[in-house]
Amino acid sequence: MSLPGLEARWRRHVTVPGTGEDPPVTWHLLDNEPDLTGPPRGTLLAVHGNPTWSYLWRALLPAAAAQGWRVVAVDQLGMGYSERDGRLRRLGDRIADLGALTDTLGLTGPVVTVGHDWGGVVSLGWAVEHPELLAGVVVTNTAVHHDDSSHIPVLLRLAGHPTVHGWATSGTRTFLRATLALASPPLEPEVRAAYLAPYDEDRQAVADFVADIPAGPDHPSRPALDAVADGVARLTVPALVLWGPRDPVFQGRYLEDLLRRLPHADVHRFEGAGHLLTEDADVAGTVVAWLDSRFPRETPLSSETPLSAQGVATTSRGDSRVVRDSGLSPDSRVVRDSGLSRDRRGVRASGVLEDDRPRSLTAVLEDRREDDSPAVVALHPGSTETVTWRELATRVRHLALALHDSGVRPGQRVSLLITPGVDLTTALFACLRLGAVAVVADQGLGLRGMSRAIRGAGPDVVIGIERGLVGARIMAWPGRRIAATELPAPAARALGVSDTLPRLLARGAGLERAGIALPPEPDLDDDAAILFTSGSTGPAKGVRYSHRGLCGMRDTLAATYGLGPGTPFVAGFAPFALLGTALGSLAVVPDMDVTAPATLTASALADAVRAGGAAAVFTSPSALRNVLATAADLTAEQREALAGVSLFLSAGAPIPPELLARVAEVMPDADARTPYGMTEVLPVTDIGLAEIRDALADVGTVPGAGGGTCVGRPVPGTEVSIVPLDDGAATGEPTTAPGVTGEVLVAAPHLKRTYDRLWATQRASADHAGRHRTGDVGHLDARGRLWVEGRLAHVVTAPGGVITPVAVEHAAERVPGVRRAAAVGVGPAGTQQLVVVLETDPSVDRRSGSAPSLATPGLTRAVRRAVGADVGVPVSAVLRVPELPTDVRHNAKIERGRIARWAEQALAGGRMGRP
Repeated sequence: MSLPGLEARWRRHVTVPGTGEDPPVTWHLLDNEPDLTGPPRGTLLAVHGNPTWSYLWRALLPAAAAQGWRVVAVDQLGMGYSERDGRLRRLGDRIADLGALTDTLGLTGPVVTVGHDWGGVVSLGWAVEHPELLAGVVVTNTAVHHDDSSHIPVLLRLAGHPTVHGWATSGTRTFLRATLALASPPLEPEVRAAYLAPYDEDRQAVADFVADIPAGPDHPSRPALDAVADGVARLTVPALVLWGPRDPVFQGRYLEDLLRRLPHADVHRFEGAGHLLTEDADVAGTVVAWLDSRFPRETPLSSETPLSAQGVATTSRGDSRVVRDSGLSPDSRVVRDSGLSRDRRGVRASGVLEDDRPRSLTAVLEDRREDDSPAVVALHPGSTETVTWRELATRVRHLALALHDSGVRPGQRVSLLITPGVDLTTALFACLRLGAVAVVADQGLGLRGMSRAIRGAGPDVVIGIERGLVGARIMAWPGRRIAATELPAPAARALGVSDTLPRLLARGAGLERAGIALPPEPDLDDDAAILFTSGSTGPAKGVRYSHRGLCGMRDTLAATYGLGPGTPFVAGFAPFALLGTALGSLAVVPDMDVTAPATLTASALADAVRAGGAAAVFTSPSALRNVLATAADLTAEQREALAGVSLFLSAGAPIPPELLARVAEVMPDADARTPYGMTEVLPVTDIGLAEIRDALADVGTVPGAGGGTCVGRPVPGTEVSIVPLDDGAATGEPTTAPGVTGEVLVAAPHLKRTYDRLWATQRASADHAGRHRTGDVGHLDARGRLWVEGRLAHVVTAPGGVITPVAVEHAAERVPGVRRAAAVGVGPAGTQQLVVVLETDPSVDRRSGSAPSLATPGLTRAVRRAVGADVGVPVSAVLRVPELPTDVRHNAKIERGRIARWAEQALAGGRMGRP
């Protein structure tokens, strides 16, 4: 029958001689050796699980061969097209069987094992027993340990139940079909048929595999599983863990266990993928990329290679950590947190000596532990919460002591589900002092986005308000739970709460009185926090920052804007509510819904400014819009308070100059500035209203000026360059030449360390020098200013060339009656047509709130004229929607990808619902 993707030349049978009373057995395997043009760099020993066969690895064979790697993908005995001899094989037998096969093959090192499902356990068992051959391990959705205090996954319990087991696994193909149904998207019929092909008649090994799951301590295979688990924890070779988080079988707890045993492993979670990971995601491409990064062609491979030469370093604490999170070669000498390369003398590219250490993030609390001036002010409906520096320093110290006493250790992850205010500030700085990693997934991501983020981070502890703990319970988020406030006993039991912040603070006070000291401060290069991107261009990504990186962010903001102890700071944007404390200034949190920045009113902002005597204000563009829209409600006292603001910052999305100019309506003496940056590095550049006007005046006279949004010059210590585009892809050599459009590339001391558990994403986001590829498209002008033109993923590849969206949108938004515009491409890459989707002003367009439609002929002509005059490109169609969709966190970033999909469907004759 047809086996799509499988070449006949790869298939072979190998007979392994019998031993003792056991007769010979014949294996079926796939071997890409015929495709190699020379000696292999090494061998990938790939083992499938139950109930698949070696067909699972069909994409790996050609991908690996192209890079000089041999792949031997086996059918386990009784499975696939290997011999069915009727013998019951348990886990220990299967590991021994695989060893006998590799002996017969004469397999020599270096070997990298690759395994999935129970093939992961078998391959790791082989790895533990063959250290002389082993160079690395790769696992996908597997487990090597089961906690007896919990049940095995429900699907496995069902398949193993005596009343179901026989007919579901061997009597019928129910178990096979159920497993194949886990693929997302569904398998093509031909591929599904190929997986089923070996199992038309004899499926006894499928049943035996299920029965051999060591679900309890007395199971016959439990000793073998325990031996593998213990052996894996002693492996020091490079490791790659690939995971589909939507797997109902191998759930997140099994990933966490693997990472505890392989702390040096590179990890990549494919969001949206499930159990059949090789069918859901590009596993083959990721494995080959990892091999190239961990085993460069010029480096000899050997299991004797020291761990430090394989990309792992030992910290002063004695634990191991991955040095090259970006997947760069060992000799690149990359600074993990900044991305700036070092030369052999240990000097940063920026010229700053390596021993020029920034002060720790918590040093400000020690400096001001006797200070009775306010540190945090949080406004709530009808009340104001205030804590002094003395009180905050004491709270942080006591909470850190109690958390440590309760078992929280450096490196463990603590998810903070607390609204901005005193409790969140206390919990965050306690984690920083203790060396725990704070996981901050703010409510602006929405419940689904938060759930994905928290599950992905895998916290050991969750500290939350009641609403957050309800979400943790319902969504089954991992981690021991601590309530931010005291709860009634029934509620605490129902939510699985083990402790509360008030009780921990009291315990910490007792520990301090007893003379218990805090552990040493964390190293600057230890992980400090995991922050999440907005999710405006896909699932929110966890961004890991070191203490050094966060210190760099703090110091860059202080140097750029003169922020510090003398500058009280109002944060109208939740992710920045903690910056004031880090800067040593009073942090004021206004009364607003932190999940929706656009809920910030002018009155709430003014009250926050009055409460703290704030000189600086930080909001998102959507918050600023609402502040301006509600300015008429301000009292004379509130207007007077806002008149005392000297600095206004707005970030999170590009802000139109006309909107920034309107800041003077409510804050007449404020220097209105809009920094450009992202969760991965903030700020990158900075610009004020006067500079924006200068930049606009330079259009047509200064080379490179125009064609996007000017976001200013790089802030101190930051370098910006451009990777030129080629047919829509950023593939050129970085340049600072004016007028060259391409992907924006950033190097800075406050750059993230890496993406969390997204090895492939991190590798793609870093160039050879470790600089961050932002995914934004733009260009520099002759005065060194950066002009942002949109996102790389949103570039329109038309027949006449590449079209970036921002200039088109700006032109359309200058048409009377247009409130906002989105420029998208419709059709195949290279032949895309430019489509403009408008959100119109209700005061001009009486249809603005009605169902989506084609724009009126007059509006269409006006948009086409404007875009043609300003950008010089033709517009194929103009559509109108009641409201353009934006990201949840900022309420400002237009979701162009979503709009493009909607426009393509609408123009193809589909139902024109809301995008």
